[in-house]
Amino acid sequence: MHQVEAKGILSAQNGMNIYRGCTHGCIYCDARSTCYQMKHPFEDIEVKKNAPELLEKALRSKRKKCMIGTGAMSDPYLHYEEELKLTRRCLELIDAYGFGLSIQTKSDRILRDLDLLKSIHRKAKCVVQITLTTYDDKLCRILEPNVCPTSRRAEVLNILRDEGIPTIVWMTPILPFINDTEENITGLLNICREAKVYGVLSLGIGLTLRDGDRQYYYKQLDKHFPGMKERYIHAYGNSYELPSHNHPHLWQLLKSECKAAGIVCDAEQLFAYMREYEDKTAGEQLSLF
Repeated sequence: MHQVEAKGILSAQNGMNIYRGCTHGCIYCDARSTCYQMKHPFEDIEVKKNAPELLEKALRSKRKKCMIGTGAMSDPYLHYEEELKLTRRCLELIDAYGFGLSIQTKSDRILRDLDLLKSIHRKAKCVVQITLTTYDDKLCRILEPNVCPTSRRAEVLNILRDEGIPTIVWMTPILPFINDTEENITGLLNICREAKVYGVLSLGIGLTLRDGDRQYYYKQLDKHFPGMKERYIHAYGNSYELPSHNHPHLWQLLKSECKAAGIVCDAEQLFAYMREYEDKTAGEQLSLF
């Protein structure tokens, strides 16, 4: 870990990354790709130590309330967060200034901040996004080794359901020849149905590989799935997009099961929902007059 003084915190789309890099160890992580021009080792986490100060300045300067997003590139609940509490301090500011929150994680550490998530959602909107790729915990611990397994993430989703906080599950990536099975997709959808998630976000049954990401992924395939790298090279060469050969069947299964359960699975609709700010205090303010 190394700390830096950042110059800014919010992107043009109101997204922020407090940390850069990751320690979850997911074998398929796109954030390892060289196109993101990270100038330090991926596991040597860059910490924007002045993130709360930058965020407060940015929130004060905004003319209109909006949704603030975090977690798209780096998980806001890396193990360093237990000590540094930068994510919590940023959530406190989002809550205090009445903004909405769209937050993405694989970690059950998010439950530490349940009080803030509930407070934000009472005044605006809080949407929690949880990534689920692998129903079987044993396989999950190989693919996503340093973060809580799927069964624990299912518990997190159920807790958020009980607290009335809307959730979206990122069901991606699904890895060809590894977890692209009907059993896996059905198991994950059963979790989503029980947790009454608002939406399931999938960009297709498969994964993408870029330079940097590809080399790490193939190294992990050699370690955990001998012979699998050669199978990938034979099937896909150096393609960026690696669709599962089971894509048509699994994609239809995903769509039909979500429709039957009343779960939104249209990506465009879900992104619009996460961007849409809601002011739940407007009615209360008008009632005073």
